[in-house]
Amino acid sequence: MPLKILLLIALIMGIRYLLAPGEVELGPGARAPAEPYQSMIDDQRHFELHGYRITPLAEFSIKAKLLAREDYRFGREADLSPVDFALGWGRMSDEAVLDDIEISQSGRWYRWRTASFPIPRREIETHSANMHLIPADEAVGDVIGAMRKGQVVELSGFLVSADADDGWRWVSSLSRQDTGGRSCELIYVRRAKIVRG
Repeated sequence: MPLKILLLIALIMGIRYLLAPGEVELGPGARAPAEPYQSMIDDQRHFELHGYRITPLAEFSIKAKLLAREDYRFGREADLSPVDFALGWGRMSDEAVLDDIEISQSGRWYRWRTASFPIPRREIETHSANMHLIPADEAVGDVIGAMRKGQVVELSGFLVSADADDGWRWVSSLSRQDTGGRSCELIYVRRAKIVRG
């Protein structure tokens, strides 16, 4: 009996893999040339979501190329943010540049490496980022769920902090200039759309 169950699980996983939407190729050229928009919020009133206090810190919107995505089902952060997007804008949305950069995600981190820099290192650092997405509702979550690597996507909402009664805290970066720990954006996404692809 256990062998039949394992075979059934393997079959289902194989079908899901084969039916999963593939990567989108748009060709060379910067597909999302504009910088992300951010405007700080003075009146930081919080609201409750899934048992957490969410405090908007800044209005935020971005149009960017989806460089990679990682979905999460386990861990406290997954209660709020079931997916991370690695996003690129400016020359980091150009497939001619991205062809020379290897991008990966795991453990809520985005990593890149290259054998030879197609653009300066600092430009890679300041024109790409790992962003933790908190869908505002199921409809937004469905749009985010349909987004594929290679597409140009648009997200808007708030950069936020999330707090729990036991002292747990998760705070968004408020800069595109930082790197390393605590440099990821935590976005409460109110609107999401696929722009191209």
